[in-house]
Amino acid sequence: MRISRQALQASSVFGFRGLKAALTTLALAGNVAFGQSIQLNPIATHNTGIYDGSASEITAYDPDRRRLFVVNAQAQRVDVFDLRNPNALVELDPLDMSPYGTVVNSVAVHDGVVAVAVENAVKTEPGKVVFFNTKGKFQSQVTVGALPDMLTFTPDGRWLLVANEGEPNSDYSIDPEGSISIIDVSDDADEIRQRDVRTVNFRAFNNAALDPSIRIFGPNASVAQDLEPEYIAVSSNSKYAWVTLQENNAIAYIDIKRAKVVELNGLGFKDHSVAGNGLDASDRDNKINISNWPVKGMYLPDAIASYKVRGKTFLVTANEGDVREYDTFEEAVRVGSLALDPDAFPQAATFKDNANLGRLTVTKTRGDTDNDGDFDVLYSFGGRSFSIWTSDGRLVYDSGDALEQITAAAFPENFNASNTNNTFDNRSDDKGPEPEGVAIGKVYGRTYAFIGLERIGGIMVFDISNPSCVTFEQYFNNRDFSQTPGPNRGGDLGVEGLLFIDEKDSPCRKPLLVVANEVSGSTTVYEISKGLRKEGSDGDELAEMPKQFVLHQNYPNPFNPSTTIRYSLPEAVHVTIKVYSLAGAEVATLVDDMRQAGNHEVMFSAGRLASGAYFYRMQVNGEITQMRQLMLVK
Repeated sequence: MRISRQALQASSVFGFRGLKAALTTLALAGNVAFGQSIQLNPIATHNTGIYDGSASEITAYDPDRRRLFVVNAQAQRVDVFDLRNPNALVELDPLDMSPYGTVVNSVAVHDGVVAVAVENAVKTEPGKVVFFNTKGKFQSQVTVGALPDMLTFTPDGRWLLVANEGEPNSDYSIDPEGSISIIDVSDDADEIRQRDVRTVNFRAFNNAALDPSIRIFGPNASVAQDLEPEYIAVSSNSKYAWVTLQENNAIAYIDIKRAKVVELNGLGFKDHSVAGNGLDASDRDNKINISNWPVKGMYLPDAIASYKVRGKTFLVTANEGDVREYDTFEEAVRVGSLALDPDAFPQAATFKDNANLGRLTVTKTRGDTDNDGDFDVLYSFGGRSFSIWTSDGRLVYDSGDALEQITAAAFPENFNASNTNNTFDNRSDDKGPEPEGVAIGKVYGRTYAFIGLERIGGIMVFDISNPSCVTFEQYFNNRDFSQTPGPNRGGDLGVEGLLFIDEKDSPCRKPLLVVANEVSGSTTVYEISKGLRKEGSDGDELAEMPKQFVLHQNYPNPFNPSTTIRYSLPEAVHVTIKVYSLAGAEVATLVDDMRQAGNHEVMFSAGRLASGAYFYRMQVNGEITQMRQLMLVK
């Protein structure tokens, strides 16, 4: 399923429900403007056949040998593929990690060295980082902190950074400190020893005054124990790192050479009562209802990436949200079960209805601001968004409710479905689409953020070249909702890790995006191509026989009273193209017939329609759907 973007300042490709809200959201949140169009095209998928077993989580790429490494967590291995032909993933001998620990959590590659993070059989005990060469030969291993969850090389290859999450055990009787391991990898990989490992902890903050939005709430936990490093981004000069502390709603700023935490930055809270920051809060109202509510969203980011604009570093976070759930401590509670302060919530009875806020999960660890036993503020999990921050943690841009608006337009019958079922509205009460992964890449002179959605699935693409003027480009979901999720059924499920491969490193000299899907156990390679020129002329883009199903942007746009819509078919199929109003009402059927392979066009005359935004949708054999928007100006 592909939804693409054109000019968001005047118009936006979002879809049926909530289109106006989505446009308002982006205009308010990022002064959204025109951007260059790119397009994701899936060219290869490998499926392990292992369903819901974390068989494809994190990927890494060696540009010299053209090898792709994929974490297969529960199988205790790293799968290896020959990527010389990106259209066909050829499986090679895997890296067997069973001698080194239990669960494999992360993999990274730099200059012929493969580093793998492995969890201890007792997760509260120190884990390991194991080094191989890209041929799969063991080189060395070192001990790091408890639960090494993610690792990454610095751009210069001098250091390997490891986020040791340090989660407690099930009854919270043991809670190891979270930490970051900094490993000097300047020597040959077979010469790396324990002396090359330094550990950065958070003990200096145990008695410090912290930003009030930083959450320290584990039972009897010190700050050092409670902080849980999740994901790492590194500065382009390899001097600094930023580490998401997901459960804590914070980012740590690290001086790599000094192996020191410079500062902890709380991320504040997202006000869901503000226009453009809505959310669908109920899984029991039988409708899509992205609305404003008196709720504060805790960003709780998972993945983080950094990039530079005019010499300044910016951070991009996927605000997934996370909940602490243990045998003796569980923080999540539904609004309907809470006592709400009558002054803060004069309509408490209405809010607590299951069709409103009653089903929404919030934390019980904060919100009783006056300690009188009822809740004055409600804090939900995750931002249902991605954000751009300055290097010191100031918010520059947030996507507001755009992710839910876009997915609602794309899949109105499966809105907020989870990754193991196709149930409508299933995740609305609990973090929505859950933006999990982020990758940043420069394509055709523009900088793009690729955001992976863990639950409903798919990749959102935004042009972030200007951090304060962000453009939605495309939403592509390689999931098949006509099938019940299961082994080798349902397409790609549960997006986890995203990897951008620059064209200079790509085996086909075109930029690629590799997406690991933990529920389906599949890994998909996307080729990133340039979109159709806005002129819509019969140029190079339309000269060759199409390789993909593509619904092109209409031309002219805006238009009055008629415009041309082009579409490309790689094979003969039944095609339906219809035009809809913003409210979702069908206003015209342009094509509903068999069409031969090739490039086609159809004229749309809108003389009887009122000025405004409309959108058009193409279905191929009733399954493949693409949408774009057009603007009628009279």
